[in-house]
Amino acid sequence: METRVTATPDAKPRGTRLPRLARRRQLLSAAQEVFVENGYHAAAMDEIADRAGVSKPVLYQHFPGKLELYLALLDLHVDDMVNRCRDALASTNENKLRVQATFQAFFDFVSTQGEAFRLVFESDLRNVAPVRQRVERSLRECAEMVSALIQEDTGCTSDEAHLLGVGLVGMAEVSARYWVTTHGSIPKDAAEQMMARLAWRGISGFPRTA
Repeated sequence: METRVTATPDAKPRGTRLPRLARRRQLLSAAQEVFVENGYHAAAMDEIADRAGVSKPVLYQHFPGKLELYLALLDLHVDDMVNRCRDALASTNENKLRVQATFQAFFDFVSTQGEAFRLVFESDLRNVAPVRQRVERSLRECAEMVSALIQEDTGCTSDEAHLLGVGLVGMAEVSARYWVTTHGSIPKDAAEQMMARLAWRGISGFPRTA
């Protein structure tokens, strides 16, 4: 199921009636633009409504407050990231290629979402419990998927495999976030391959079970 939100260049004129789900997508698209441009605290519901071309009452019909709107948008991106990781791990049975695909998934996430990836990784609400829980859940779910494969393949204990999974996912996240700040000083493919080689040289050193 597609979870990505893409900004619409032109807001719908006020008074245009849309099906509820279409209206919700429109509001989330406008909210993403405003949150990315201004950050959560400086974003205003008035501006989001104007950007979407609706009245504030229409906006509040869908989202009772700014936090609920932000969390709905965050859920979309968190689910997108987890699904990308799941698809990467399921794309091959070759572990080296799985490592490459996982790093590519994180680099794709930060490069195809524009500045929206900051809503997940660099939110000015990271200390707010519902936001922190969602971000932590996304990274935990990715790490659990990776660790399950590590445990199956190496015979590590559950705790050992989980630590390795957390380390690999953390490496993918941090390196992808750093890379996007360099504005392509290293080509994306080269950056992905460089980090995947580093990770593979480490994880491939663990003996495989018979």
